[in-house]
Amino acid sequence: MAEPPHILHVHGSFSLGGKEARAVRLMNIWGDRARHSIMSADPAAMSARDAIDPAIDVRYPAGPSFAGKPGLARYREIRAFLKGFDLVLTYNWGAMDAVMAHRLGGGAAYGLPPLIHHEDGFNADEAERLKTKRNLFRRVALQRAHGLVVPSVRLESIARQVWKQPVEKLHLIRNGIDVSRYREPPAPDVIPGLVRTPGKLLVGTLAGLRAVKNIPRLVRAVAANKHRLQLLVVGEGPERDAIMAEAAAQGLDDIHMAGFLDRPWRFVGLFDIFALSSDSEQFPISLVEAMAAGLPVASMDVGDVAHMVAPENRPFVMGDEQGLAQALSQLADDADLRARLGAANQARAARDFAEETMVNAYASLYGEALASPMILR
Repeated sequence: MAEPPHILHVHGSFSLGGKEARAVRLMNIWGDRARHSIMSADPAAMSARDAIDPAIDVRYPAGPSFAGKPGLARYREIRAFLKGFDLVLTYNWGAMDAVMAHRLGGGAAYGLPPLIHHEDGFNADEAERLKTKRNLFRRVALQRAHGLVVPSVRLESIARQVWKQPVEKLHLIRNGIDVSRYREPPAPDVIPGLVRTPGKLLVGTLAGLRAVKNIPRLVRAVAANKHRLQLLVVGEGPERDAIMAEAAAQGLDDIHMAGFLDRPWRFVGLFDIFALSSDSEQFPISLVEAMAAGLPVASMDVGDVAHMVAPENRPFVMGDEQGLAQALSQLADDADLRARLGAANQARAARDFAEETMVNAYASLYGEALASPMILR
């Protein structure tokens, strides 16, 4: 019997965020139908490995560095490494050197495995405007990729118009989750150390604490309503101290920084309102999780957010910080409104963002690249 295909995953970092959670979920679902190796351009950022099922055949091989100055010698070393796999999956800008090495090596037509690139969004340095040199680099590097996967309509448009990707190579696959998990009521003590302030509603957000997520903006928006709202931040990252400093400056003394928590279906339902304050998003999984839990949403108007929430919730997707504070205020004022929006969001998540649809789309694409469309079904 032939061995299962060996898939190489190349990430800029492998800390547990949206793209990593999706990759891990697909690995866990496919079980022994594939073998996996994972490389990170930042070797210290590997915390998502803890979410992989122990039964999965996964390795973390020594290999070339995927970070550094572009150079033919580096690309030759990367190219030689890629040859040891049946399929290469790359994720975001941090893995683009692997894509370029594959391109310069001639791609699958010259003995390299097929490569599928995934673009889920941009870091803070491209939140407002894409970098011209990076756009050109992507355009060249992606020429021999088997496919490019994006989760949002906005990214699909960028891929077509800016990176000049042909329609037949481009795949819009929206992120999906197991929505049924989020219907179960959470245990009240599931978040360690959380002490609810009597008389206040709980505004929650899930995010890696990076500058692009702009949690200080959310701190200020909640502080404008601090007599009736308490902020809970689930996530970890380098901006933690800046967030706490902003909370102190705003007199927000009951903020709870929960750190990283896995299995969000266990606790998202504790929130009364979900908030998203990012400078840049595409298709945030945390928003789908909040919708599946039946929460009303107050958000910045970024990425596909306005098209993801139920139509009734769209007036609370705002263009600036003052609008975000006003949206939180209006939701805090009206329990019936919160319940109505939450129910509409939950129905939308169940209809449009089911995990099965996403899994089948990835299985078909990866299987096609492996020349066996049923291999991961």
